[in-house]
Amino acid sequence: MEKPAIVSAEEWQLAREELLKAEKELTRAQDALAARRRRLPMVEFATDYAFDTPSGTKNLLDLFEGRSQLVVYQFMDRGPDHVCPGCTGFTRNVPVQALDGLAERGVTWVTVSDMPLAQIRALKERMGWALPFVSSHGTSFAEDTSAGGGFLLSVFLRDGDHVYRTYSTYSRGVDRLVFHNSVFDLTPYGRQEDWEDSPAGWPQRPTYG
Repeated sequence: MEKPAIVSAEEWQLAREELLKAEKELTRAQDALAARRRRLPMVEFATDYAFDTPSGTKNLLDLFEGRSQLVVYQFMDRGPDHVCPGCTGFTRNVPVQALDGLAERGVTWVTVSDMPLAQIRALKERMGWALPFVSSHGTSFAEDTSAGGGFLLSVFLRDGDHVYRTYSTYSRGVDRLVFHNSVFDLTPYGRQEDWEDSPAGWPQRPTYG
């Protein structure tokens, strides 16, 4: 298996300092992008969806749990016999103990799926998940957020009884929230997936193989 070049400590430090310049440029660019994201206009969103939850039917306002901001991950529904591996991996990555930290800043996190509640309950029990997970089965919520049959992260802001959609992202936009991918990106071999730009001979496998 190929390995990075071996150099002196002085050469390594110079190379590291060069990379650090690029990292700091990226950090500043990400900060600027976040500032633009905070200034996105918003659009009013309906609240009368009937979500099926372990504690009864709730609407979109109820999901805020009294807070001003709501982040929703739409978990794909692929039927009772097929669970989306990508959504499963992402949901397994969400640290339940971190939700209290979000709540302290006025942010509520909830996972939503078109799967019926009984199917969600069975999945949570099998996976040992404790995070909030409700059903949008029978509603147009997934379609109205443009998730359709896919996965999506949506952000909402509440002002009294009015709810506004402020942001949404999918694919690599959701990927940035996955802990182990962030760690892999710091390692020599990366995620070891075939889409990555890695030196010849680096271990790689099909991303969806």
